[in-house]
Parts: sequence; C-alpha cells; structure tokens
Amino acid sequence: MTTNIKRALILWLLFAVFNTQAQGVKHTFALADSVFLLDGKPFQMISGEMHYPRIPREAWRARMKMAKAMGLNTIGTYVFWNLHEPQKGKFDFEGNNDIAEFVKIAKEEGLWVILRPSPYVCAEWEFGGYPYWLQNEKGLEVRSKETQYLKEYEAYIREVGKRLAPLQVNHGGNILMVQIENEYGSYGSDKEYLAVNQKMFKEAGFDGLLYTCDPADAIEAGHLPGLLAAINGVDNPAKIKKLINDNHGGRGPYYIAEWYPAWFDWWGTKHHTVPAEQYAIHLDSVLAAGISINMYMFHGGTTRGFMNGANFKDGTPFEPQVSSYDYDAPLDEAGNPTPKFMAFRQVIKNHLPPGTVLPAIPAAKPAVVIPAVKLNQSVSVLDYLSSDISNLKPMTFEDLHQDYGFVLYRTNIQGGRAGKLHINGLKDYAVVMINGRTIGTLDRRLNQDSMNLTLPKGMVTLDILVENLGRINFGKYLLENKKGITEAVSFNQQELKGWMMYKLPFESLSQLKLGEQNDTFKAPTIQKGNFTLNTLSDTYLDMSGWGKGVVWVNGHNLGRYWNIGPQQTLYVPAEWLKMGHNEIVVFDLLKPLKTLTFVAKPILDEVK
Repeated sequence: MTTNIKRALILWLLFAVFNTQAQGVKHTFALADSVFLLDGKPFQMISGEMHYPRIPREAWRARMKMAKAMGLNTIGTYVFWNLHEPQKGKFDFEGNNDIAEFVKIAKEEGLWVILRPSPYVCAEWEFGGYPYWLQNEKGLEVRSKETQYLKEYEAYIREVGKRLAPLQVNHGGNILMVQIENEYGSYGSDKEYLAVNQKMFKEAGFDGLLYTCDPADAIEAGHLPGLLAAINGVDNPAKIKKLINDNHGGRGPYYIAEWYPAWFDWWGTKHHTVPAEQYAIHLDSVLAAGISINMYMFHGGTTRGFMNGANFKDGTPFEPQVSSYDYDAPLDEAGNPTPKFMAFRQVIKNHLPPGTVLPAIPAAKPAVVIPAVKLNQSVSVLDYLSSDISNLKPMTFEDLHQDYGFVLYRTNIQGGRAGKLHINGLKDYAVVMINGRTIGTLDRRLNQDSMNLTLPKGMVTLDILVENLGRINFGKYLLENKKGITEAVSFNQQELKGWMMYKLPFESLSQLKLGEQNDTFKAPTIQKGNFTLNTLSDTYLDMSGWGKGVVWVNGHNLGRYWNIGPQQTLYVPAEWLKMGHNEIVVFDLLKPLKTLTFVAKPILDEVK
C-alpha cells in the first residue's frame, strides 16, 4: 500500500468517525417563559408544513432546499396511520412511506422537524388518517378511551416510536417537538383521554417535548395541562399571547402550530387563493413579536391515489376534496416558488440575525408539453371483473374488507316495466348500468339517491358501480364513514335482493388485460397507451375534455380528475417518468376519449 493511499485511508476514517460523532450530538430543547431554548439559547421556529406522501420520495430533498431558501429553519409533517398500517397488523414504512428517511434528509439539509403523529391528523386526508379497517372492529370508537381503539392505537404508535423516537433532538436527532392528538378541542374535551395519549407517546419512546394544538375557540377543551398549548389559525400577536398564557400557566412560549397562507379545494367549487400581500404583513408582525410559526402549508403537493378526505356536517353538502393540494402555498404543487414564496422570503430575511445570508433560490423545474398520446387498448370495466362475493343484501366496502377505489354491485331484475330506482345510503358516487350500458349517475354531493328507469323486456342485469370519494376527515361523522351501498336498493319501493359484489380497489395494475381499442364506449372503460421520452421534465395532463376518473403513469396513481372542476389537470412529476418507454392507464366513468393531451401549466380554477 502506497503512502498516498495510506494517507487517504486515514483521512477517510477520521472523517467517518467525525461524521458519526456529529450525527450523534445531543441537543437540548426546552420551554422558557416566552421563548423556546435550543441548547440554552432563544430559538424562534420559522417552520413550514409539507407531507412526505404528497411529494415523490425522489423530490424530498429538493423541496427541503426550497424551504431553506425561503428562510425556514424547521419543517412540520403529520404521520399517516392509514399509510403505515393499511391492513390490521401489516405495517409499511418503505418507499414513499419512509418517514424516518424523510426526517434524516431534513437533518442533512440543516432543518429541524416538528413531528405530528397523533393518529388522527385531519389534513384533508382519507378518514383523517385512520385506517379504514378500524370500522370493522366491533364497538371501536375513535378519539375516545374505548378499549379496542386504544389497543390498536397503542400498537401503531409503538411502531412509529421504534423508527422516530431515536430521531428526537435529545437523542442526537432533529425532531424538536412531537404533537399529541390534533385539534382535539374541536371534537371533545376529555382530559383523561388526552392524558392517555401522553402516556402512550412516552411509552413509545417520545420522551422529549410534547404539545397540543387547537384553534382559538377550542384551545381550552383540547389542551392538556402541563404541555405547551399551541394555537391554530390566529396571527394577532396580542391574542396569541393571551390565549397561550391563559392555558399554559401564564407563560409561553408562543407557537402558531398552523398558520394558513391560503386554503384547500373541493370538487365543484372555486379554487382558493389569497394574495401574498394580505398575509406578508401578518407574518411580519408575528415574527417581530418573537412568536414561532408553522405555515400550513409551505408546500402542499398532491394527494395521490384515493387518499383525499371529505368534509360533511349537518346542513351542508358532502364535500370530497380534489387531488391537487396546491393550497396556493409558497411552493406550488410541483415544488416551484410562487410570488408568495418571494414575499415571505423577504419578510423572513428582515427578521434573521444580522449577517445571516439565505441560500440562493434553486432554479424552478421546467415543465413541458409532451406530444399527445393515443390510447390504443381498452376494456370495459364490466369485462375486468374478478370473482364475485354473493350476499342477499349489498355489502359495504368494509364488509368486503376493501379500503378504497370502487365496488360493482350486480343483481338481476324482471324487466318490461318502469319505476324508480332508490339507493338508500349511497356513499358516494354511482354509475348505473342496464344490460351493460350506462343510463345515469347518482352523486351524494347533490343528495341524489334515486332515478326513474324504464326496463327493457325480459330479465335485466342491473349494475351499480360505486366510487368511494373519500371518507370524512373532520367532525362527528368520523364515526359514520362506511362506503359503498350502506343500506338497501329498491325498485318501485320493493327491495332488490340477491347481489353479487365485485371488488375494484385498483391497488395494482399488474393483472390488467386489455384488448384492441373499441369504437364506442357503453360503460366505464379502462384504456392504456404508451409514449417515448428522450428527456424528463414535469408536465400536466389536461383532463378537461374527459368525464371523471383516475390516471396511472408507470404504475403511479396520479389521483382523480372530474370535469366539474376546479382542478382540470393532473400533475405528472418528472421523477415518475422514464427515459424511453412509458405507460399510461386511464379509467374513465363518464366520457372516455381516445387521446390524452398535455400542458405545461396546471389548470386549477375552472368550474363547470
């Protein structure tokens, strides 16, 4: 071995030892009367929320670099129970679910983390983050001291603790604080239940700072004495200090756990936007007062697959949320800076210690128009059915042990007559077919559950394709979240019995078999096409001419589209495209076309 090689080896070993020691350096993070103390020195958190499953794993680091460039020193994220335990006892922390890697990358990029693993998250997320199968546990009541719920909750939070508790700041990691529950005061006021949460978190290894967060009108009900009481949705410094003082022994620190620079969207309503200047002034006053803040959202990203939630309360329509989680945030859906980013960056610069220089803003990613793709293979959903499950009455998704997607309900009925078809307990959207041909739809958002039918002569096949549009994620109806046909179907007030159910969760397309393209589409149809790329860039699918459905690119579910808007495009991240051959699949319920077109900019505000 030469001298140079020996010297290089010694230097490498010294670097490795130093790096290992540096990774393990323990810090202290504590509460003072008015500020947080990091290693004994005042620390103002300037944080932004972004969620690992809403961003391709390959892009996590790039988004974090943008966070640093805007002036953030911390990021916040929820942890999503239904991603990590999709079926009871089966845990998944791999790929885009690798939350520990997300936290570690943040550390490498010089960012602290606020962790929010409460198992309820809201977040415009399916069932507020709860796994669907909880509804199959007899007597289970979420957000309560009910025994079965606490048993499942404890098993989950221990799995989370195994992976994330060692990454707390007091163990050499970068997780500063951990939130228990989530806006519980908007749901209940049981302090014993909150104390059980605290105990479970500690037993799972979360032995650092714990806190609660609630909106102003719920902070008293949702706060557990002894923990920091953070506040959501308030940016008046005097009001913040009074609310937190009143609920934390007359002292701070003062922390806005959710500060909203805009809002989310749901189908059929206008895209929500707020000009940057309306919020920059409030950000300035909060930072000037020394208050710590977490922007919800700094970067929203995309709620892909079937993971969007829905809102519903008495006297209002059912409101399923769109797939885009753009949120009019400082970073747009694709991770590029917006005017809001620039305005907030300037405000933050004015409150940083003298001499602090922010990193340069990374270049925005280019988006291109891919040539139109012709879909040359197709299959009717009625020809894509697997084995059926038979029952006298319709079975819910939960009865079928199916989480998301679609279920097709089929029965036979004597024809040659007219009458009213009534679906009692439709959740959420139905395409009704007679003898293989679509004859109408029913939409829970519009309180539709009935239609008049004229049946042809003879024995008629009645098919009802039902889509789960997202379980409710907020409010008392968390406990009434079953999907499909949840009660009964009648024709002319006579209950229809003898049903066959076909599960269509679309978890994987590996078994998809299609034939040549049809000339006409009589029923919901699955289509496939291929395209070739020589360069990789972001792009957007323009689905405004289509009806309603889902798109997959190279096996990745991009989310839902629906021509009612406001979202008319689907974001296609460059990270999910390939050099050379690419595959695209579309399942359209209402208006299948034969060609897909792309655009270079999103269309998020077109309501039809």
